[in-house]
Amino acid sequence: MSRRHHPARFRRRRFSAERLVERVLILVILAALVGAAVGLGLPEISPTVASITGERAATGQAADVLATLAVDDDPNASGYSRDAFGYRETDDDGNGCDIREDVLARDLKDVTFKGATGRYACTVASGTLDDPYTGKTIRFTRGATTSAAVQIDHVVALENAWQSGAREWDTAKRYRYGNDPYNLLAVDGPANQEKGSASAAYWLPTNGAYRCDYVARQIGVKSKYGLTVTSAEKDAMLAVLHTCPGQAVPADQ
Repeated sequence: MSRRHHPARFRRRRFSAERLVERVLILVILAALVGAAVGLGLPEISPTVASITGERAATGQAADVLATLAVDDDPNASGYSRDAFGYRETDDDGNGCDIREDVLARDLKDVTFKGATGRYACTVASGTLDDPYTGKTIRFTRGATTSAAVQIDHVVALENAWQSGAREWDTAKRYRYGNDPYNLLAVDGPANQEKGSASAAYWLPTNGAYRCDYVARQIGVKSKYGLTVTSAEKDAMLAVLHTCPGQAVPADQ
């Protein structure tokens, strides 16, 4: 009798051991998955952890210039008016066209103009834009219902500039800022509308390949005009620059 029962007992023990091993393996796998998820999420959850783990470590000229910008976490937008910057109200190069036409002519390819003489010689009629913000190719044609497909973006938005120091400027400096080609890009109209006045802390181009250049230009503009950044804005910029070691600030031409 005892011999007949031994194999059964052995089979039950072997089965239990296998089940125990399976359970342990499942727990180990679950623990690894949870650990990985926490590791990925912590930089977003905790600025301190992000700093410790190196998510905001950046090198290069853009990072160095960013380090020189003053931090102001109490920005003041009171009194802001877009009109205070005189956008499109100057003609610094004396060609008879405002800055929108100049930027369109600079940033579009295969450009045609409305005419051969006078102001029409610098008024863009059509062209092709390789949009930096979305990566799309946009065919631009001037017209009441088509011109808005390409808009001119202030890379550091006018309201952002106002609350970062421009409210203290005189009119001449604000006009210079509002029409500075260094701070202007021809971009996809809907993307420009989506961005609004947001800083890098709240908006970045959907075209990931352009983000480093975008943030570097913002840093260049803020440095040129002595504007401040918020802590959140600075952290967002560093997080982008972390992905592109050695990023330079665009030359001001």
